Amino acid sequence: MIFSHDTELTLRAACVLVNSDRVDGEHLGDLPALDVYLDGFGWTGRRDRDTAEIESVHRLRTRLGKIWASADDEERVVGQVNALLSDTRAAPWLTRHPEMPEWHLHLASIHDPLWQRMGAEMAMSLADLIRAGELRRLKTCAAPDCDAVLVDLSRNRSRMFCDTGNCGNRQHVAAYRQRQARDGD
Repeated sequence: MIFSHDTELTLRAACVLVNSDRVDGEHLGDLPALDVYLDGFGWTGRRDRDTAEIESVHRLRTRLGKIWASADDEERVVGQVNALLSDTRAAPWLTRHPEMPEWHLHLASIHDPLWQRMGAEMAMSLADLIRAGELRRLKTCAAPDCDAVLVDLSRNRSRMFCDTGNCGNRQHVAAYRQRQARDGD
């Protein structure tokens, strides 16, 4: 583990959120899909379960996508992360839950709107990347036909392909076939 458990989990949640409309259409278009996403990453607290909540999560997704797109410009990302921390009124406090007994940070009240809680925690996880000098771990899939993002948590920062469309395998098969065709001539 490179970062704390909650930082890595939240970075993965942010990545999945950004990708939720980049591969094969919209995956968070209704309340049941949003619930599956939230439950899969253990989001707790208030859920309004209405259209406004889904729309606010979609706006957060757009903001996070812009952060990934700017990952090669540290000053710009710092500005975006600081704006997100400010907009969410992040206020850190330590907590733990029976299902997650390690101490971890929450950055918003359980009574705050969902997008605000998600945005605060995702912004803080991004801040952890920046403080560690690891912003280059935010990447876009290297497959030429894929717009998905990834967070490279590998030890040597060598990950190139996303998890959404089997991109790595497709690229490796294409390279193998190209080598076979070249060697067969």
